[in-house]
Amino acid sequence: MKLALAKARLGLHLLHGMWIVATRFPHASPERKLVLTRAWSLKVLRFAGVKLVVHHDEARLDHGALVVGNHVSWLDIYVINAWRPTPFVSKAEVRHWPIVGWLAHQLGTIFVHREKRRDAHRTMHEMAARLRAGEVMCMFPEGTTSDGLDLLPFHSNLFQAAVSAGCRVQPICLLYEDAEGRQSTAPAYIGDMSLGESVDAVLRGGPLTAHLYVGDAIEAVADRRALAAMARDAVAAGLARLKPSQPAPAMAPSDSLPAPLGAEYDQR
Repeated sequence: MKLALAKARLGLHLLHGMWIVATRFPHASPERKLVLTRAWSLKVLRFAGVKLVVHHDEARLDHGALVVGNHVSWLDIYVINAWRPTPFVSKAEVRHWPIVGWLAHQLGTIFVHREKRRDAHRTMHEMAARLRAGEVMCMFPEGTTSDGLDLLPFHSNLFQAAVSAGCRVQPICLLYEDAEGRQSTAPAYIGDMSLGESVDAVLRGGPLTAHLYVGDAIEAVADRRALAAMARDAVAAGLARLKPSQPAPAMAPSDSLPAPLGAEYDQR
């Protein structure tokens, strides 16, 4: 019964998101849209039993940057939007998900058919144009989700957008933690798991804490493969700092976290 009520509350909030986008977005300024998206995403996390803690937020870029990070779950989208609302690059299948796909489309997601080389080329050019216009875009260069315990190789193709636009890359990393302070794989949306099964796993696995570490910006270089390698190294370093099972690497004073657990975001 408790699980059913939690799912119903989350579902109603998704429908409320459609109402917000349909009725309030058409007349809202870009800044107001960011405020509405962030507030709604914070409530998604609250209804899913997830607390958000952000580390090193002073490194955040808010203009003309490509955000890249590891990918664990459908929750990642709402964690990032609760931190800093950002249009995403997503696999084309998401466009057909009930409610979620429509919302993603309305919030400026670029959908890519990864198996079609020409579509990846189109996606790269659209990303580059939006980055040149000062937008912030987000992608997950692993190309798939993982259990979050290890970092997969980064695909370099879409890093060409940052090279072409001459913009900086903002590495971020995500780690989910259970109530005992251990890294949790409950949010992992992997294998043959359906979206419904993943939602159930998140709700049963809670309460959870989503840690988001914001890495220092990486200046664009001319080689997309080199840029992808630099970004992966930065994400891996951030994950090493966040993992509860091992000590964090030594950091210079200027690179210290603002607080032992970062800044907890208000989710009221």
